[in-house]
Amino acid sequence: MSANVNPYLNFRGTARDALELYHSVFGGELRVGTFREFGMPVGEGEEDLVMHGQLDLDGRPLLMAADVPSHMEHRAGENDFSVSLSGDDVDLLTGWWTALSEGATVQQPLEQAPWGDRFGMLVDRFGVSWLVNIAGGSGA
Repeated sequence: MSANVNPYLNFRGTARDALELYHSVFGGELRVGTFREFGMPVGEGEEDLVMHGQLDLDGRPLLMAADVPSHMEHRAGENDFSVSLSGDDVDLLTGWWTALSEGATVQQPLEQAPWGDRFGMLVDRFGVSWLVNIAGGSGA
């Protein structure tokens, strides 16, 4: 069982370029998936934007990034990052989600996602954006 904590950067149409820069700086393994590849609906012309990009270093996530589609609010300099909690430790990650949810604004409930994992998004009572992804999709 494992859990990781890392920054999740938000961009408006430049996530791929940013990830390629960070890959050239830090090395490691870069994986990039588009909204089209994940089967997620977005605005016309946004299908090939980055839904999820991840730079791994030594087999662990270093940072993640995505393009914010036009139907979602994005204020450059104000909501450019989130903190990502990810892994396969269902009890630990669900406990973190529950604790962070107190007084939070839940943007996406922690539930089964199209890519097979459980995923949720919230803004805690201090204004920090959190993403939780539990690999494998199992667990309550």
